[in-house]
Amino acid sequence: MSNTGPDEPQGWSFPPPARSAAGQPEGGARALPEFQPAASGVTEPAAPADTRRRTMLIVGGIVAAVVVIGGIVAIVVSRGGDDAAVLPAPTASTVLLPLPTATLAPVPRAATTAFAAALPTTLLQYALATSVPEPTWVGAGALEAYSESYSDGGAAQVVVLAGQWETPEAAAAYAAQLVAAIPAVAAPAATPSSTESAGATAAAPAGFPASGDVMVAAVKVGTFSLVDAGDGTGIAVWTNGSSVFRATAPITDLRNVYAAYPL
Repeated sequence: MSNTGPDEPQGWSFPPPARSAAGQPEGGARALPEFQPAASGVTEPAAPADTRRRTMLIVGGIVAAVVVIGGIVAIVVSRGGDDAAVLPAPTASTVLLPLPTATLAPVPRAATTAFAAALPTTLLQYALATSVPEPTWVGAGALEAYSESYSDGGAAQVVVLAGQWETPEAAAAYAAQLVAAIPAVAAPAATPSSTESAGATAAAPAGFPASGDVMVAAVKVGTFSLVDAGDGTGIAVWTNGSSVFRATAPITDLRNVYAAYPL
C-alpha cells in the first residue's frame, strides 16, 4: 500500500516493515524503511538547494585540502633535493704550521764563486755561523768545497759539507763513498732488569734509513740517503747534478733540513 502525504515526496513508496509472527518488527526494534522508487516511473526530485550547497562545500573543501597537502609535499621534496645538491661532501682538512725562521743574523760568507753564492745562509731556524774551505773534498777531486755550520742560538747545530765536481758521474761516485762510510747503528740489547728503559733507548725514529731520487721539475737530478747516526743526530747525503752535499743535524730535524736546503 502506498501512502503519500504533504511531507513526503511524490512518487516514492514506503513498504511496511517486515514483522515477525507476533506482529512485532523483526530484530526486536522498528526497522527503518528502505527508499525504493514507486512503480509510477516518476523521476527523482532535485535535492534541496541547501543540501546541494553543503555537498559542494564539502567537495570543494576536500579538493582544497588535497591541493594544500600536495603543495606541502612538493615543497618538502624540492627542499630535500636542493639541500642534497647544495651540501658539500665532507673533505679532509690539513693544518699547515708556519715554518720556523732563524732569529740570529747569519755571518757573511767569504767565498765569492757562483757555487758558494748559491749556498744558503739560513736553514729554517738555523743561521750560518761559520764557513771555511773543505780541503779533504778538494783532495778527493772536488773543484771547490766548503764546510759550513749553522746555529739556532742554542745547543742545536747543523753542519753541511758542500762540493762541486766536474761531472755528475764523479759526484755520484763520491756520494756513494760517503754513504758507505756512515757506520751502521746497532740497537742496544735490553736487559731483564731494565726492560722499560732499554726499550726507550732502542726506539729509533720512524722512517730511517731512507733513500731515493732527487727530483727537480719531475726530472731526476741525483739521489739521497738519510741515516740515523744513533747519537741523537742524523746524516743526509745527496747529489744534485755535479754537486755533493753531506748534512749532519739533530735527528728530529734531519728531514726538514734536507727538504729546506735549496740545492
